[in-house]
Amino acid sequence: MDNILKYNKLFDYYGSLLTEKEQIYFKEYYFENLSLSEIASNYEVSRNAVHKLIKSCEIKLEDFENKLGIIKRDDKIKEYLKQIKDERVSKILEIMWFMFGKILYIGDNIARVALVEGAVVSDIMNLHVIFEDEKKQILGEVDDISDKEIKISFLGEIVNGKFVGGVIRKPSLTSKIRPIDSSEMRMIVGESGNDTMLLGYSPLYDDCPVRIKYNDLFSNHMAIFGNTGSGKSCGVARLLQNVFNNKEYLPFRSNIFLFDAYGEYHNAFRDISKYNVNLNFKYYTTNLHDTEGEILNIPLWLLDVDDMAILLGATNHGQITILERALKLVAIFAENGEDARKYKNHLIAKAIMTILYTNQTSASKRNDIFSIIQTCSTPEFNLESIIQGVGYQRRFRECFIIDTAGNFCESVLITQYIQGFIDEELEKYEASSMGYYTLEDFEQALSFTLISEGFLRNEQTYGDAVTLKVKLHALVIGENSNYFKVPSYITREKYIASLISNGNKKVQIINFNLEEVDDHFAKAVTKIFTKMLFNFAKSLKSRASIPFHIFLEEAHRYVKNDEDSYLIGYNIFERVAKEGRKYGVMLNLISQRPVELSETVISQCSNFMIFKMNHPRDLEYIKMMLPNINNEIVEKQKSLQPGTCVAFGKAFKIPMIVKMQMPDPAPYSSSCDIYETWKANRG
Repeated sequence: MDNILKYNKLFDYYGSLLTEKEQIYFKEYYFENLSLSEIASNYEVSRNAVHKLIKSCEIKLEDFENKLGIIKRDDKIKEYLKQIKDERVSKILEIMWFMFGKILYIGDNIARVALVEGAVVSDIMNLHVIFEDEKKQILGEVDDISDKEIKISFLGEIVNGKFVGGVIRKPSLTSKIRPIDSSEMRMIVGESGNDTMLLGYSPLYDDCPVRIKYNDLFSNHMAIFGNTGSGKSCGVARLLQNVFNNKEYLPFRSNIFLFDAYGEYHNAFRDISKYNVNLNFKYYTTNLHDTEGEILNIPLWLLDVDDMAILLGATNHGQITILERALKLVAIFAENGEDARKYKNHLIAKAIMTILYTNQTSASKRNDIFSIIQTCSTPEFNLESIIQGVGYQRRFRECFIIDTAGNFCESVLITQYIQGFIDEELEKYEASSMGYYTLEDFEQALSFTLISEGFLRNEQTYGDAVTLKVKLHALVIGENSNYFKVPSYITREKYIASLISNGNKKVQIINFNLEEVDDHFAKAVTKIFTKMLFNFAKSLKSRASIPFHIFLEEAHRYVKNDEDSYLIGYNIFERVAKEGRKYGVMLNLISQRPVELSETVISQCSNFMIFKMNHPRDLEYIKMMLPNINNEIVEKQKSLQPGTCVAFGKAFKIPMIVKMQMPDPAPYSSSCDIYETWKANRG
């Protein structure tokens, strides 16, 4: 890894000085992880020749830096700029020295301090101070200023050179008050390190960089809230771009699943390989005419009854029962082996015999039996099958002619023929639980279940059964059926592997554009994939060895307090919120309406980034869900500029205001230009 980073940097600066051949070989070896043998095979040269050329490139790149020193020069410039920034920050802090007078009041969470008469109060809101005496150093934040006093909230304590959040010991009335110094400020906003990343900049301290630890931010669930136009989408894009735009760190094994409600993020990540050739982006689209991405594809056989219930919008337990029975049959109906055919004939025969012994009229019995045959025909059971009697034969349909007495003319022949296929030993037969099948196969199995088991004859279940059948048929014939047309069987493990790879290349960001589907189907897709990833992560022998980060744009559309818990016993997002961390599955909610989100999921989030929000219900909901967060923190966001947020949680030493850089490139999230759109041409 050290060599990759070293030569990546050298190649960035001096790669263009190498020959075209040298550049190709070098990239394939260092950045595409091809072996010497693979490169030799690709270009029909010897392995030794490839080895010599790459070593020659290494020597050349190092020699360029030794002679020109461009990297060394740039590093010095960066350090100089950092020193200048630190000096500017220090000047801001110096202003605060002469503002604080006597401490007037010490409470549980705040102190009130007299404002020195004649002090020029400027730009000190939300800045930080130290209450200091011989035994302790308490960190506070300026919350309120009047013409006579300053209100300061307690945030934590500095102990042995480290900041500890929360205050047990309070300052005394005789404590000295001073502004924090530069080292203490960096302790708060985050210090540089290999395990940290740039989040944004502090507008309170002249855009001092705010750095956070990868583990503290990405090993926990996160919520990102903000009104439309607050910079929320741009903030998310920049956050992830900063992860990958780190020359000292290569997140090669990351798996970020981004469910994109409006197709905004494709533009922001399509070219992440520019940061490093080992980084890749994959794009799935619901636009059937989009030639740039892959059409969303979901292997139907990987879905269980809970998934089917969500997909078809089941509303009661009776429909769940029907789906369970249909799923048990669908794999059998899709199989073509001899044993499967015998079992299918056994089921058809039992269903027909059950119908024959009902109290229906012969005409009703015939209709039900013919429906079964038309739904699930076999060589032995179809309307044109020949049934051999003693000295004569009949077609299957001819056996059900009704005589003048209202009975079937060939009832004895029918009974004898059908009973020949019933074998109770076949009840032990089990089809492959993970066999390939299509939507059409499932529709066939559902139809057979409804007819053969009398759901359509039972007044109590008729409505539920018909509703389910209609919804499934609408899916089969509708555009959404295109997303289930997977050409061949694939296991869950191989399917997930295909999502996070592109050929032999590892993919780090997987973007699902859900713009072209309705809310119900989008909700079903997000739940299906979240559940699939969660169950896969749980099955790993080494816990959390393959982490998944799920970003849900417009999360209020999916992560609701809904009927799932009643119907299937759980809400998958709530389950992941409570259990996902220990298996390496983290939720990241992006929403403009937190009040519509699941209470359970929000309560399990450890980090928050709140961009400007105005709706009082949303603000009250956040405060209700997070009782440990004081009112001032949530209220801060009301005056924020676009692209700036209040960030707090495990990843942050204290709640802080963070200005995010504009992403480059930006997501497609701009509003309609009404002025330009409305302009009319004269003439």
